Amino acid sequence: MRRASRWSRTIRIGRAWRRQRRGGAGRLKAALGGALVTVHHMGSTAIPRIAAKPVVDLMPTVTSLAALEARRSNVEALGYLWRGEFGIPERRYCVLERDGKRVFHTHFFVDGHANVARQLLFRDDLRAHREEAVAYEAIKRAAATAHPWDSMAYNDHKSAWILACQERAEA
Repeated sequence: MRRASRWSRTIRIGRAWRRQRRGGAGRLKAALGGALVTVHHMGSTAIPRIAAKPVVDLMPTVTSLAALEARRSNVEALGYLWRGEFGIPERRYCVLERDGKRVFHTHFFVDGHANVARQLLFRDDLRAHREEAVAYEAIKRAAATAHPWDSMAYNDHKSAWILACQERAEA
């Protein structure tokens, strides 16, 4: 019997995910102190009424990467696995797992970085335009079906649609 892929379990956004996001943000605030500017909720769990993987995406902004790096051990003490830039310059990426399952994807950027504005614009556009949110859900499901065991291919499958959506939002 083949086990389900990590993308086969989707959820609808509810109070439990909002509580989890707030709890994760609070722990990061305690760990980072004055280096933390704010914590943004992004990704599918930030979009009401669409299916999402049971993983919360956070985008904390910090005063500087040097200040973040100086507190790396505090972040790791929370259980985060530090991945570094992980393919995106000027980002620090971490994941938090519990019982062998991902709970948080955390994307740190310096406050004011262009990628922060781009990600928030994308999130806010999906929140404001239901048809875009539904289309995003559909492309995510198609990516999950096409690439149930390959997270990089899953992300690549979605990327052209996401870039086009970001361009529409910027226009």
